[in-house]
Amino acid sequence: MAKIRITQIKSIIDRSERQKRTIQALGLRKINHTIEVEATPSVIGMVRKVSHLVAIEQV
Repeated sequence: MAKIRITQIKSIIDRSERQKRTIQALGLRKINHTIEVEATPSVIGMVRKVSHLVAIEQV
């Protein structure tokens, strides 16, 4: 399965609790923190919910 690189580019301050928990579930901690994960349907769904807060790249 393909991997994707997710980078948090915006703050979660003043965001809904659901968006904050989605960012935490992805494993992101602060702005400019980057993770590499498998592109599973569940991860892609989480990224779509917070797409305005993260940047995504194919690895």
